[in-house]
Amino acid sequence: QAQLVESGGGLVQAGGSLRLSCAASRMIFSTYTMYDMAWYRQAPGGQREFVASIASDRRTTNYADSVKGRFTISRDNSRKTIWLQMNNLKPEDTAVYYCNGRARDELWGQGTQVTVSS
Repeated sequence: QAQLVESGGGLVQAGGSLRLSCAASRMIFSTYTMYDMAWYRQAPGGQREFVASIASDRRTTNYADSVKGRFTISRDNSRKTIWLQMNNLKPEDTAVYYCNGRARDELWGQGTQVTVSS
């Protein structure tokens, strides 16, 4: 069973930066290249919301309006990994961040906590 494992969360002050990683395991390279990958987040008491995505071609990216200009998504298929570089973090970015992969099926990671203090 393929898995996605996130890392890189933590506590940071407002204005700071964090870099999240999501590595795929139990998946061969050729299969991974077919997946469109994304980050979602869920704040306490809130619904899971879209943050950013990157297509399998590595060229097409999309961002939620709330993170445009501050977050950057990237991927390296040879490492079966995506990243989310988060700059100028705000308290409202506090959430559990989830990695998502979508091809013929859909995969979710277990989530990593990001807490931004004011």
